[in-house]
Amino acid sequence: QVQLVESGGGLVQPGGSLRLSCTVSGGTLSDYAMGWFRQAPGKEREFVAGITRNFNIRTYADSVKGRFTISRDNAKSTAYLQMNSLKPEDTAIYFCAAVSSPRPPSSSREYNYWGQGTQVTVSS
Repeated sequence: QVQLVESGGGLVQPGGSLRLSCTVSGGTLSDYAMGWFRQAPGKEREFVAGITRNFNIRTYADSVKGRFTISRDNAKSTAYLQMNSLKPEDTAIYFCAAVSSPRPPSSSREYNYWGQGTQVTVSS
């Protein structure tokens, strides 16, 4: 059974940075496109960033473009989300997800596997 475990969340001041990690076990990371989503209280889960299974083509939500960077290291079975210039509106639980397709869809319904989430709080 494929399992995803996120880490790296925490409390950070506005303008600060965090790097989230998503480690995959029970499967091979290179078999999946990967996505990061977030969910704030009272809001729906939203797509943040995705990276293709091959060629590392990246897509981003407009709200994070230029501030966040998604990457993957198949040898380490880990995907990352580098978050810079964080804003209070970035506060949410962040989830990584894996899908058995070449490209990462923006719809959460299409993903096969999910992590448990990690809390990111941006506040002074």
